[in-house]
Amino acid sequence: MPALHKAFDRTLTAFVIFLLASLAVMILVGVACRKLGIALVWYDEGASIMLAWLTYYGAALAALKRAHIGFPGLVNAMPPKLRVAAVLFGEACVIGFFGLLTWFGVQVLQILSGDTMVSLPSVPTRLTQSVIPVGGALFIIAQLLSLPAVLRQARGGGIVDHEQAPVQELLNV
Repeated sequence: MPALHKAFDRTLTAFVIFLLASLAVMILVGVACRKLGIALVWYDEGASIMLAWLTYYGAALAALKRAHIGFPGLVNAMPPKLRVAAVLFGEACVIGFFGLLTWFGVQVLQILSGDTMVSLPSVPTRLTQSVIPVGGALFIIAQLLSLPAVLRQARGGGIVDHEQAPVQELLNV
């Protein structure tokens, strides 16, 4: 399982970095072209779609690293047996939500068949909107891959609060 976690982490990280770099280049080229008086027709729509992709894939990466907003203090205040139940309940809610997002994302793709981007008619809307079900599925995979570590923490000394860790490190220095 750790090898799968590591491979998923590296692949997702590389793709998010690629998306971020591509978005930065797209924006710089778009601004430069606009300043030169040769505005690109597809720039605004393309940058919006790229930002959505970066958001969904970045959210899956954050889920893998357990970097989303959470309430570890509330869970840590519970006895260990209740911590595990609270973690499992929270996971069920998150996975259920992203399961619905994935399911309805697939439904939306079926509705969008035949549609294309306005500024780039050769690009199908189904491709641009595929980030919804794919991102939802990646989020579920990320949650499941990181769940064993969170359950170990819940059974042990408590869930690590990633927001507090840098502050705690400074106080210990």
